[in-house]
Amino acid sequence: MHAIEPYWNWRNLYMAEDDPISPFYGREYSEFYFSDHVYDHYIHPQWDNIGSSTLFMKLLYTEYDEGFCIIELIGEWNDCLYNDVMFLKRNIIDVLIDNGINKFILIGENVLNFHPSDDSYYEEWFDDVEDGWIAMVNFRDHIMQDFSECGIDSYFVLGGSLSEFDWRTHRPLAFYQKVEQYVQKRISLI
Repeated sequence: MHAIEPYWNWRNLYMAEDDPISPFYGREYSEFYFSDHVYDHYIHPQWDNIGSSTLFMKLLYTEYDEGFCIIELIGEWNDCLYNDVMFLKRNIIDVLIDNGINKFILIGENVLNFHPSDDSYYEEWFDDVEDGWIAMVNFRDHIMQDFSECGIDSYFVLGGSLSEFDWRTHRPLAFYQKVEQYVQKRISLI
């Protein structure tokens, strides 16, 4: 896991550590000192610690005028033992929502497992975005199945075209627009 870096090709467009509104403003990163780990596996130092011992992230892009952000995740999403959704919601999502973000794209191809607990933080997050949405891109099939089995899949837009999305070939705004189109189609079917 130490060799998996967060996506870096949009850094010329946005860096959370340079954004005064971002929850990661002012962070400094090392290329050589590995301090964070998921269990006994160190992760690359460019990932951001959200307060959880198993789930880490990178805020790849935020567009306040359009009200969206793109978040890449890595690790194990473990609500059962570590209440990861609480750390994500309180330390990151609430700050973004307070600054006008109501559309969230979560990239989960580096999330290895999911262990559920209750759905209260998911419900709160869903309620907080009001006219927005939370889309899950490239999460593994077994994780989406776990979301479904515990009933939290109703708070997200996931599956279908979002399961195998070649997002790295797009610029952030084009990626967002494609996800937005898909979300609107899914919402219109309900």
